[in-house]
This record gives sequence, structure tokens and C-alpha cells, in this order.
Amino acid sequence: MRYEAPSSTKAAVTLLTKEKGKSAILAGGTDLLVRLKGGFVEPDLIVDIKRIPAMREIKKTASGFQVGAAVSGNELGASVVKKAWPGVVEAANLIGSKQVQGRCTMVGNLCNASPAADSVPALVAAGAQAVIVGPKKKRTVPVEKIATGPGRTSLAKGEIVESLLLPKRPARAGDAYLRFIPRSEMDIAVVSAGVSLVLDAKGVVKEARVALGAVAPTVLLVAPAAKAIIGSKLDDAALDKLAAACSAACSPIDDKRGTIEFRTKVAGVLAKRAAKIAYQRAGGK
Repeated sequence: MRYEAPSSTKAAVTLLTKEKGKSAILAGGTDLLVRLKGGFVEPDLIVDIKRIPAMREIKKTASGFQVGAAVSGNELGASVVKKAWPGVVEAANLIGSKQVQGRCTMVGNLCNASPAADSVPALVAAGAQAVIVGPKKKRTVPVEKIATGPGRTSLAKGEIVESLLLPKRPARAGDAYLRFIPRSEMDIAVVSAGVSLVLDAKGVVKEARVALGAVAPTVLLVAPAAKAIIGSKLDDAALDKLAAACSAACSPIDDKRGTIEFRTKVAGVLAKRAAKIAYQRAGGK
């Protein structure tokens, strides 16, 4: 097993492209190291990206924020991103313990491709995009296009997610993320929901995005749920339609952590609650 710590994204891509065996990317290592110690993976090459400046930065731009792939949860929580996107930051800060927060990253959480990943529904609801650098070109894709199934991504050989782009928030906008877990802390989501809203001057929802986690092989962007609340002031009838659309979109598994029926019901409940929080944060009354 080889360990490399390049100082540029280009060098990292070159290492990944040339490697003939199995390779892995080390950002925080909170998933990778567990799998290594458990004997679940044994890569021929580990590429540590923490020494790449572009991946260690949070930049505020004219179009929003750019969050590097190696930015930790603690760094994100202490940044200017929290005020603009509280739901995204709250979701990222639910990954593991305080100790884990010093290492874990949103991009690692995304590329781990777990349907129950906490940061991903919030990122999808936010309309976040991933900046992918490969051996031939750089491309930008919606976050929801990264995972293709549990543990699988759409990244080609040699490609790496360099950063995440969060759009600039318009006036009267808010977002929120909620999850259900059996314990009060330190557990993965049985069901989760992220909601992002933009209101007009009268408090009517004019834009919405709703995402669900842990109810399908990948995180779901539920367009019918967003449509159900656009044009409303989030009255009970609109919220009921939102919940129904979320439940209808679910195709969860049945396991010891939750039944299909339970997950389907709770998805709608959490979406309603998250929508209410997002609405209040956007200035709705």
C-alpha cells in the first residue's frame, strides 16, 4: 500500500489516473480508516488531499460559497456559511462526535455514497453542485448526480471532487434539515429530510426544494413535494400535500432499524417539520 500527499489537485488526479490497482482518497478518514481497520478495503494507493490548498478553503464568491473537499465539519460550523445555509451546516455537524467533526468532511460524506448520509439531503435541497476535476477536464454537476447507489458514485477513474458550490441566498430564504435516529446522538439516520425555501414579499413560497435521505438507494430530490407548497404560505393543506408527496416517493428497505411503513410515514412528518423551520428562517409568519 502506497501513501501519497500531493500539493495540487492536478497531482492528485495524475496519481489516481496512473494507478493500476485500487485507490482511495483520504480527506478526514473517518470512513476510510474504519473500513481499513475492519479489513473491508485494501487499496493499493491512498491519496491524502489535506495538503492541497484549493481543498482546504472556504471562499465567498459573487455566486455563493465554495467549500473545499478537505474542509472539516468544525471549520464549516465556524464559517460564514452557517449564517447563509444553517440547514446545510447543521446537517454536516451531525456527522459523528465532536472528535469526528474535527476530521470529517461533507465531500467525504457525499462520496461515501450512503443513502443515510446526513449532509447530502441538505446539500441537495440547497441546490449544491460538485466541482469534479478529472484527467481531461473539469466539470460541475448537481450533488444528487454523484451517488448512483449504496457505496457507488458516478465518478470516473482519476476524477476527484475538489469542492462544493452553494448558491448565493436571495432575500427571504431559509433551509432546514431533520433526521430520525433511535438514539439521541451518534447514530445514522433512519429517515431524514432537507428543505430549502424562498418566499416573496407577502410570505408566499415561490421556490422550494425538498430532499429525503435513507428512504431509497440514493438521496431523493422530490419535485412533487416542492410543487405542493409553492404558491402557499405553508398552511396545513399545503403541508399535508407535501407529506403525501414525500411518502409517495419513498422506496425504503425493511430492517431492524425501521420498517418500510415506518420510514414512509416518518419521511412525510420530518419534511413537514423541516419546511416549517425553513419557512420561519426565511421570515415567514
